[in-house]
Order: sequence, then C-alpha cells, then structure tokens
Amino acid sequence: MATKRSIFEEVGAGTKAPEKPKGGMIDAGPRGARRGIRAWLILIFVLVAAMIAVGGLTRLTDSGLSITEWRPLTGAMPPTSDEAWAEEFAKYQAIPEYQLQNKGMSLEEFKAIYWWEWGHRQLGRVIGLVWAVGFFGFLAARRIPVGWTPRLLILGALGGAQGAIGWWMVSSGLEGTRVDVASYRLATHLGLAFVILGLIAWYVFSLSRSEAELIQARRSKEPKLFSMSTGLMHFAFLQILLGALVAGIDAGRSFPTWPLMGESFFPADALYVPEGGAVWRAFFENPGLVQFIHRMAGYFLFAFGVVVWLKGRRSAHPVTAHGFNALFAMLAIQIALGIVTVLHAAPLGLGLAHQLGAVALWVLILRARHLSLYPVVTSIRGKK
Repeated sequence: MATKRSIFEEVGAGTKAPEKPKGGMIDAGPRGARRGIRAWLILIFVLVAAMIAVGGLTRLTDSGLSITEWRPLTGAMPPTSDEAWAEEFAKYQAIPEYQLQNKGMSLEEFKAIYWWEWGHRQLGRVIGLVWAVGFFGFLAARRIPVGWTPRLLILGALGGAQGAIGWWMVSSGLEGTRVDVASYRLATHLGLAFVILGLIAWYVFSLSRSEAELIQARRSKEPKLFSMSTGLMHFAFLQILLGALVAGIDAGRSFPTWPLMGESFFPADALYVPEGGAVWRAFFENPGLVQFIHRMAGYFLFAFGVVVWLKGRRSAHPVTAHGFNALFAMLAIQIALGIVTVLHAAPLGLGLAHQLGAVALWVLILRARHLSLYPVVTSIRGKK
C-alpha cells in the first residue's frame, strides 16, 4: 500500500540516485579528458605554427639544402668536431646549389645555413615526440574521449607523412641542375602543414565545449553561412599553395611594383621556359606568371571574402558575427601585407610576416566556419 507524501517532500526523495557513468564518457569529470587533450593540442598547434615560421625562414635564407641526408634518428645530433663539420661541408659542396650558386662559400657561412635547416628538422622531431607522449599517455590512462582516438591518431600519421614529404622535397634539389627544391614539392609540404594545423584548430574549437553543447548548438546551425565559409576555406587553401609556388622560385622578388607588374598588367615573357621545356612548366617555373596568378587569386579571394563577410556579419548569433568580422579584418591585413611584401621585393621580415598572416587568416576562417556550424546561442542581451 502506497504511503502518503508530504506536499513539501521533493520528488525522488528517498530513492537511490543513479550512479554516474564511469570511464570512457566524453565529458567524464570536471577536469576530464577534453580539457587535458585540448591543452595538449594547443601546445602542438603552437609548435606546428613555429615549424611553419622556421620553415619559411629556412626557405628565405636558402638553407633548406644544407643537410643532404635524411637520418630521422641519428640526424638529431649536429656535428661536434672540426672533422665532422668538414665532412658535412664536403657533402654540401657536391650538390648543384653549391656548385652553381654558392661556390666559394666559407665553412662559417655554411654553418649559418646548416643551423637553420637542423633547427627546422629538430623542431619536427620535438613535435613528433610531444604527440607520441601525449597520445600514448592519454591512451594508457583511458582518458581519450569516445570517438576521438582515430582523430588523434590521424594527426600522428599526418605528422609522420610530413617528415617523409619533407625529405622528398629536399631530395629534388640534390641532383641535376636545380639550385632550389621543386616548387610543387614545396607546395605539397606547406599544404600538408596547413592541413595539420587546420585539423588541430578544429579539434581545439570542438573540445572547448562539451559534447552536449555541440549537439544542442548544431540545431541552430546556419547552413548557407557554413557552405560559404567552407568555400572560402578551400579558396584560401589554394592561395596558400600558390604562395608556396611563389616562394619556391623566389617569384616574390620579381616585379616589385603594384598594381602593375613592371609597366604592364600582364608580365612580359610570362610563358617563357628554358629551351626544350614544355609550356605548362611556366605555371610552376616562370616567376612573372607565378606571381601574376598569386596576385589574381588574392584579388578574387578578397572579393569572395567580402561577400562571405557581408553574410556572416548579419548572423543572428553575435559570437558568429564577431567571428566573421575578425576573419575579414585579417583578410584585409593579409592583402595589405602581400602588397607591401611585393613592393619591397620580399625581404626576410616581411616575407615571414606574410606567411604568419596566412596562418592567422587560416585559423580565423576555420573558427568562423566552426561557429556557423556550432553557433554559441545567446540571449537577447547577448549572454550565453
């Protein structure tokens, strides 16, 4: 027979509370795996961004071919004696870059470019180590959220592939008559770096909120805005690849004029290639044509960016609108940086600033895209 309840008795009083699920749940614990993994990914993001900057400096200082062997493990130790330095220098003297461009370089000058490339490779090893320690540590502790193990494993696999592609790129400049690496291989190497950076950024954005929050937010997504920002992301990625082609053949130091290229809109001899070369090679090897394509793509990217921004700034969600405002501001800065870099014939400082500007723009595009898919729902007063 049921007993009478007081009208002040709480519903469920006297009943056993359901047990909290243990282990494996995506948001387990107030300081659960999401927070720890997010911090670990932010660290890797900073290291990858630094890797891109050091890689750009390595390219701008013509240091990328100073180490002529790929030794993933033993290469971590630099030369420590005069004999070892002489041996490394002798290997460099055997490649086309030295024979055709740097003949007569002193050992001290060689050491300067060697340290740039060694630092670049060493940073890659550090990134691999940080990923491995973090991934296997979280895996052993069973703190990886449900469904996230494959995503984090993909990051490690892409990092390993990046090392192999880096050597594939370097090897293109070690024989024949090249004094630089093949520009299309450089574009592949840089492109994969931005893919890795983009994945990390997207994961960080997702881990900044609980899984329940994301599921709830997706009900308020803005499909049109998400589609437009996805298009902008792809366009920006294409422009990054074109920028790598420019860097690969030092095309940024040709035609230091704007808005014209020299005295004309279209550069003279744009389709010229060395005798016997196919015309299609001009799109990769002719500095004037490569810079012209990069310029035109920049103009179209900016125009499309304006269209996306005008749509994004009218978003019903204030945080999303602010995200698109930040995106557009960085796009304008990046365009201005590109023009100034060209006008000064791509000096070291401006070249690096333009490359880091691409990183900032890339992340802001991804953030705006994420907010259009998972908007932060706010009240009328703008509070969550």
